[in-house]
Amino acid sequence: MNTPLESHDPYLRTCTEPEVTALLRELHERGRPFGILWGSAAVNGTTIDGRLLVDFGDTSVATLLNLLTLLRATDRPA
Repeated sequence: MNTPLESHDPYLRTCTEPEVTALLRELHERGRPFGILWGSAAVNGTTIDGRLLVDFGDTSVATLLNLLTLLRATDRPA
């Protein structure tokens, strides 16, 4: 099992807005079969200590990546 990313993980400082936008598109595709629908989720341009926030409750990219990790592990096609 993968260890979840923490919101302060240094890796997250390397994430760019286009990369996070692509991850959000993947979340929309993979989450749809599970009823995970965040049509308004987007990179909000705000950073905290160099880390981008995702606008669905101003969560960190770590939350987005951890959720995608769980969805990818379901073996359901995107």
